[in-house]
Amino acid sequence: MAVDLRMFQRNEQVPATMSSADVQHQRFSPYADNGGSIAAIAGEDYAIIAGDTRLSAGFNIYTRKQTKLFQLTPHTVFGSTGCWCDVLTFVKMMEAKLRMYSYEHNKTMTTEAISQLVSVMLYHKRFFPYYITNVVCGLDENGKGVIYSYDPVGHRDSVICSGTGSASTLIQPLLDNQAARKNIADPEEAKKKLSKEEAINLIRDAFNSATERSIQCGDSISMSIVTKKGIESLEFALRKD
Repeated sequence: MAVDLRMFQRNEQVPATMSSADVQHQRFSPYADNGGSIAAIAGEDYAIIAGDTRLSAGFNIYTRKQTKLFQLTPHTVFGSTGCWCDVLTFVKMMEAKLRMYSYEHNKTMTTEAISQLVSVMLYHKRFFPYYITNVVCGLDENGKGVIYSYDPVGHRDSVICSGTGSASTLIQPLLDNQAARKNIADPEEAKKKLSKEEAINLIRDAFNSATERSIQCGDSISMSIVTKKGIESLEFALRKD
């Protein structure tokens, strides 16, 4: 018996009575954008990292008290935002690797080594990347503040300041001008170094400004200040609407 192979072919044409706008495709997206922003500044003897505590999706707020900062060692703090399930997975895997390193070498991993570890872990997932933005903040072996920022597949950049996350376009220009001293008209003013107190106030101002323009940024700021004495944690209120 002859078989008409055309009966097994899919009809990809849209019926004349149905517009292309009426066609529904059932597709699964593994990613979600849960918002959040990170700001960090490195100084001569300090490093400061801060993040807002709002966890949201679109117009829905899941919680107002979720910190985006994770203390990895007595001299290193990790900040991450984006798809929150990816953040938790990434941090859990990184903490496991840090414990293994501590058991095998009987010492704590340095900030430089942690920054390289983050880069390798991101690159390892380059074909199905983590949907997160990351900042490593801490002190180097000489006690100087360092900040490392990353692209989605692990490219690492050592910077003076960094603003990432949903409000990065609002925070980064201010940090570039006031912390990195870029695009300042007065040459003498451009040579000025920020003190720790000035850096704290600058980050607060940056977040206060960002919350006026971004619905995914708000509620409060969780801040970690890394110095030779250890890590100090502070919290400041932001607008909650």
